[in-house]
Amino acid sequence: MSIKTRTSTNRLEYLDWLRGLGAIIMLQGHVFDSFLKPELRPGGAWVLSQFAGGMPPAIFLFLTGVTLAFLMDSSERRGLTRGQRVFAAFRRSGYLFFLAFAFRAQMFVSGFPAAWTDLLKVDILNCMGFSIAVLSVMAVFRTRQRVAAAAAVGLAIVLAGPLVSAANWTRVPAALANYIAPSRVAFGFFPWAAHLAFGISAGSLIRSLTPEATDGAMRWIAAGGGVTIIIAQWCAASSHSIYAASSFWLNSPAQVLTKASVTLVMLSGAYLWTRYGARHGAWSWVRQFGVTSLLVYWVHIELVYGRWLWFLKNSLTVGETAATAVGVILFMLALSALRTNWARARSALAGMGWWYAPTPERVPGD
Repeated sequence: MSIKTRTSTNRLEYLDWLRGLGAIIMLQGHVFDSFLKPELRPGGAWVLSQFAGGMPPAIFLFLTGVTLAFLMDSSERRGLTRGQRVFAAFRRSGYLFFLAFAFRAQMFVSGFPAAWTDLLKVDILNCMGFSIAVLSVMAVFRTRQRVAAAAAVGLAIVLAGPLVSAANWTRVPAALANYIAPSRVAFGFFPWAAHLAFGISAGSLIRSLTPEATDGAMRWIAAGGGVTIIIAQWCAASSHSIYAASSFWLNSPAQVLTKASVTLVMLSGAYLWTRYGARHGAWSWVRQFGVTSLLVYWVHIELVYGRWLWFLKNSLTVGETAATAVGVILFMLALSALRTNWARARSALAGMGWWYAPTPERVPGD
C-alpha cells in the first residue's frame, strides 16, 4: 500500500477513533452524574469523572469543525464561488438544527408530562448548528488562508467570553441568550464555538499538508498543545487578570484553551496510534463508537436520564456506579456494532438491487 493511500485512509480512522474516545468519556460522565448518591458527589471519583466528562463537548465541536473544513476545501476544489462555498457550509447547520429539535421533541414526548420550555434547551447539537451557521463565513477564505483565519476567530471568541458574560442579558429572551452568552445550563456560542473554530483551522491544515508532512505536523501539534496547557494553567493560577470578573468553569479563556489544547494532544495521539500502533483494517471498539456517535448520543441520553433506569437514579455507591458505567458502555457498544452490521447487510443487499441503504451518520462531531 502506498504512503498516500495509507495516510488518506488513516485520516478517517483517527478522526473516528478520537470521536469514539469522546463518546466513551461522555458515557461514564453521564452515568456518574445520574446515578451516584448525592452525598458521595464531593468525593474524588465524582470530581475525576466530571472533570474528564467536560471534554467530550469540546471534542465533538472540534471534530465538527474539522469535517466542516473538509467540506469547505472540497467546495473550493470543485470550483465553487465564495458565496456558493459559504452556502454549502451554511446548509450543514440546518441538518444539525433538525437533529437538535428532533432530539428535544423525542425527549419531551418520552418524559411527558414535561415543561414545554424543555423543547428550547440549547444542547450540544443546537450549539453545533448555531456555530456552523455563524462560522460558515470562513468558507470565503482559501484552505491555506483559513488555517490562520479560523484560529484567530477561535481565539477572539475565547477572549471575548468573560466580556460577553458580563454584559446585561436581562432584556434578552432566555431562549436567545442561551445561544450566545456563557451559561452553566446551556452551550452558548461564547465560549463553546471556539472549539469549532479551532477545528476548522486544524481541518484546513490537514487538507493543506502532503501525506508525508502529516506525521511531523501531528508531532508539532502535540507539542504545541502541551505547551499551551502549561501556559493556560499558569494563567489560571495567577492572581492577575485582564478581566474585571471571570469564572474558570464558565467563561475563563484559560479553561477553554486548556480543553482545546488537550483535544489537540488527543488528536495527535489518535493519529499516531491508528497509523503506527493499531493494526490497519482491524476492528476497533473505540473507533466503533465514533462511527455511530449519533446513535450512541441519542440512545444513552434516554437510557441514563430517562425513565428506563429510574430505580438507579441518585442511589448508587462509587463501585456500583462504575460497574453500571461499564454495563452502559458495553450495551452501547453492542448496539453500535448491531447498527453497523445491519447497515453493511443492507448495503450488500442494495448492491444486489434490493434497496438503497445510507451509511451511518457521525454526529456529534461529524
